Amino acid sequence: MATRQSSGRLRFYGAAGVVTGSCYHLTLDGVSFLVDCGLFQGNKTLRELNYQPFPFDPARLDFVLLTHAHIDHSGLLPKLVRRGFKGPVYATDATRDLLGFMLPDSGYIQETEVQRLNERNRRRGRRPVEPIYRRVDAERSVRQIRGRPLDAWFSPVAGVRARFWNAGHILGAASIELELAGAGREGAPLRLLFSGDIGPQEKAFHEQPEAPVDLDYLIVEGTYGDREREDVTVEQRRELLRREIAEALAAGGNLLIPAFAVERTQELLNDIARLMAEGRLPQARVFLDSPLAIKATEVFESYAGELRDLGDPGVPGDPGATPFRGTGFSFTPRAEQSRRIGRITEGAIIIAASGMCDAGRIRHHLKHNLWRRGATVLFVGYQAPGTLGSILLGGARTVRIHGEEIAVRARLRRLDAYSAHADQGELVEWVRRRLPVAQAVFLTHGEPAALRALKQCLAEAGLERRKLIIPKLDEEVELAASGKVRLVAEAARAEPEKIADLDWHNAYAGLLVELSERLQALPDDAAREALLRDLQRRVAHD
Repeated sequence: MATRQSSGRLRFYGAAGVVTGSCYHLTLDGVSFLVDCGLFQGNKTLRELNYQPFPFDPARLDFVLLTHAHIDHSGLLPKLVRRGFKGPVYATDATRDLLGFMLPDSGYIQETEVQRLNERNRRRGRRPVEPIYRRVDAERSVRQIRGRPLDAWFSPVAGVRARFWNAGHILGAASIELELAGAGREGAPLRLLFSGDIGPQEKAFHEQPEAPVDLDYLIVEGTYGDREREDVTVEQRRELLRREIAEALAAGGNLLIPAFAVERTQELLNDIARLMAEGRLPQARVFLDSPLAIKATEVFESYAGELRDLGDPGVPGDPGATPFRGTGFSFTPRAEQSRRIGRITEGAIIIAASGMCDAGRIRHHLKHNLWRRGATVLFVGYQAPGTLGSILLGGARTVRIHGEEIAVRARLRRLDAYSAHADQGELVEWVRRRLPVAQAVFLTHGEPAALRALKQCLAEAGLERRKLIIPKLDEEVELAASGKVRLVAEAARAEPEKIADLDWHNAYAGLLVELSERLQALPDDAAREALLRDLQRRVAHD
């Protein structure tokens, strides 16, 4: 008698053709669950997906599995809870500890940003909007997180087994191995692996990524699928940072470093403390101006015994010195402290969130420093299309911050050696080590060009091209143990070309800046009035 094969489905509700919004929905014999539930980041068209209803019923989910704490993988958990999800969320212990303050902080940001927006809407006669979720929703979601160790199987519900593997990305980051009972060949479990975000082979704090082999389906990230970085050791990376800091201080202004609050900030603090303690950099004022990053640093300090390559800041007699707090470092959680930093015009190293410059205190520091020729802005992480960081690196001469036009005269620098993502070659090697994969390798969590390049490289490395699939947003696949893999398109919530690059909101902002520059360049008011009349006629005619 033939063994009945269960029917499972996988739906790509995020990180499909884009880097953010990671969310995969799986169903099997009445069981419904998510792998990740992340916030969309990037252009405004993409961010508006955060406000739309979920394309599934949160109240019917049995549980959620999280790869790691970054907001693009976890940031919609509070909305999930707000919309009726009451089940457990499984993550590593470190991820649970980080989210204990990251999610409430995200809820606070949602509330305060919407409050400012509604103040503007009232003045413009527009209807008020609701935040994606509130701090209370985030606090409730934190209470639903259950910590689980690496390398140990657990069963969230009957018929599903899961295991976390070290992904080498950030503190607590994991790849997730799944076994779905009865869905494989002849009634055997169907085996899936979600990579999460994979770290590079040379990474401070963490061992190299690990994961199982011999799978039915592999879902792998491709953030840097089209990029090969120069191979550098941790010490070589530290030397690159030393040069950037030395040049920035010699330029005579402040050095701003927009940094992600988790992992990137702690790596920078550790490296700067060591460089100064060893005398390779002069002592300078270092400010960590991010309440979220300060709390994250405290979590890193509590896990210091499990982290590699921390070293010692080597500051004898300084009771406040830790691997992340050198002499002269100031952590500034309060707003009035941040405002005082804004009055410093030279010689300070200011690390602040957010890493893509789209929110947080870094925007205030950019307002104070971008127009200064001696200032430097050092980017050390990925910049999604449409974000302020991406626009600055794209060569904008003027940008709008908090409604003000700010000239860009500062030195703009980029240092890729701090990336927490594997590059193209490392991704190809990681996938090769997972083989054989019986059914399909889904390439996700990347921009279209990066995913296409990664697909080509994997094919050249010997993987069957028919097994290499790039899903689109909201597509689904039946998880069969054999036969052709077919993606079924649902009605997508957004068109792929409008979420993976600059959108009309970016074009509108750029037009305003360009118009202002053009008006200022004209010789007199008569010429300016003539230009505006011509523009008004064109708009009225269209």
